[in-house]
Amino acid sequence: MHDLITILRRFIPPYKSRVVKSIIYNILHALFGSLSIAMLIPILKIIFNDQEEVTELVPFHPDLTTLSQIFNYYVTAIKITYGPSGTLILIGCFAVFTTGLKTGFAYLGAYELIYIRNGVVRDIRRNIYAKILSLPLPFFSEERKGDIISRMTGDVQEVEGSVMSSLDMLFQSPILIMVYLGAMLYMSWELTLFVFVLLPLMGLLIGKVGKNLKRHSWEGQTKMGEILALMEETLSGLRIIKAFNAEKRMKQKFSDENEAYRRIQNRLMRRRSLAHPMSEFLGTIVIVIILWFGGTLVLNHTSSLSAAAFISYIAMFYSIINPAKNLTNAYYSVQKGLAAMERIDVILYAESSVKESENPQKINDFQQDITYKNVSFSYNDNKQVLKNINLRIPKGKTIALVGQSGSGKSTFVDLLPRFYDVNQGEITIDGINIRNLPFYNLRELMGNVNQDPILFNDTIYNNIAFGVENATREEVENAARIANAHEFIIQTENGYDTIIGDRGGKLSGGQRQRLSIARAVLKNPPVMILDEATSALDTESEKLVQEALDNLMKNRTSIVIAHRLSTIKNADLICVFHEGEIAEQGTHEELLALNGIYTKLYYMQNF
Repeated sequence: MHDLITILRRFIPPYKSRVVKSIIYNILHALFGSLSIAMLIPILKIIFNDQEEVTELVPFHPDLTTLSQIFNYYVTAIKITYGPSGTLILIGCFAVFTTGLKTGFAYLGAYELIYIRNGVVRDIRRNIYAKILSLPLPFFSEERKGDIISRMTGDVQEVEGSVMSSLDMLFQSPILIMVYLGAMLYMSWELTLFVFVLLPLMGLLIGKVGKNLKRHSWEGQTKMGEILALMEETLSGLRIIKAFNAEKRMKQKFSDENEAYRRIQNRLMRRRSLAHPMSEFLGTIVIVIILWFGGTLVLNHTSSLSAAAFISYIAMFYSIINPAKNLTNAYYSVQKGLAAMERIDVILYAESSVKESENPQKINDFQQDITYKNVSFSYNDNKQVLKNINLRIPKGKTIALVGQSGSGKSTFVDLLPRFYDVNQGEITIDGINIRNLPFYNLRELMGNVNQDPILFNDTIYNNIAFGVENATREEVENAARIANAHEFIIQTENGYDTIIGDRGGKLSGGQRQRLSIARAVLKNPPVMILDEATSALDTESEKLVQEALDNLMKNRTSIVIAHRLSTIKNADLICVFHEGEIAEQGTHEELLALNGIYTKLYYMQNF
């Protein structure tokens, strides 16, 4: 229960007014519910001809005897005027009226909770998405995408279906139970004290059954995350699965995961399904015990209750059974939802390894240079990816990075926009440590064109204008022309309004790359990072993309990672990376003259 209260404290405050209104409506619902049950007493007394006739109105006093006498006075007056049959009709109409108010207030209480429930679920989804956007890349290298998607979808759905759907039970059932118990105490405190002894015993038995529900729920939701991760990998690698005839292996792997999930869910559902029959069975035992105990008191005339009042008392207690069942079901559901919320909190409370400065500086324009000073970096403690890197990149110059795969080139450029933070040393822009710059300000200075162009399932126009506020049609088209993309765009079905499919799947590799270049052109940043932008293209596409890149790099500071050395001959400085260090640097001619690593790479490619 403590965990549930913690969740409510986190997400309910914006909806305080609706919570208060819901509680008020549920109190009124309970009061009119108990009043409609109390109407059974005079009806039964009239039927059994046991009505005490009172012909004089006594002064009002808030005790049971006086209230009963006042009520009996009015019933006697109605009975004298309209007869027993007419009195039954009038009392019945009053009971219908109170029941109408009871159900009306029940609806209003539930009506307010609908807004709370859906609002909280919306807030949780929004918080998760915002957190995912704010977390650094290292977090996602440790987590599986399918499991993250599972937490955003299945776990949030579980919270909605259990914790939030139980809100009406949690706000309504305790109020109903307290009001009905209060009315029962008012009717017979001796009998109600006996009830108070029995109810906690029921609660202990129910709690024992639900003890391991939360643990099984966590296991089930974790397993579902693994299934979604496997499905995501299957969809991404379908071409390879088919090419290597691995369908049978993947089917078996999925079948094993699916079977494990089924077994976990069976254990979970068996316990959960026990809630309703167990609470009903225990409730029936309690009613039988109360009937025996209370009936004995009435028959022996040792109770203040009459026979009609005792039947009304039993009806009042029976009205507690449903709220108690709902509360039991809510307890089971909440246990399942709490496990889902714990999995969501793994994301919401994840610590960011790349943090923004509390008192950031701001750089308005790139003026001088970018400098790497004694920079070292490793993804883990096993191996250093970069070792003591020192490099100055003057404004307006093109710096090329070459070397074998795994030598640290991509890591070198990933440190500049702070996708990762250096372990030692510092990177400065115009003398300011990039750790002291706000993320937005730092990344606004840079544009990226990657080896694998990342596009969205949207229109060509929106992909080019991505991240640029208020871009005009003319600006987008000019960027496309510079990127050699305008010609193929206007030949597509709907021109700039053509939907390009998932990850740009409707376009060729060269076309996708030119769109990503157009996006960088439109952003118009002073620093451009090009990560092997032509390595995966055919000769014709490479020529068009290279022309687009040459247009893009004019009058900009450019950092280019290249495997094809022919594309970076004219770079102002070429840095040769080898095992995390800059082994050689210079112009194309200077490096050839050294007859070192660069010369070897160059002649291997030309041969």
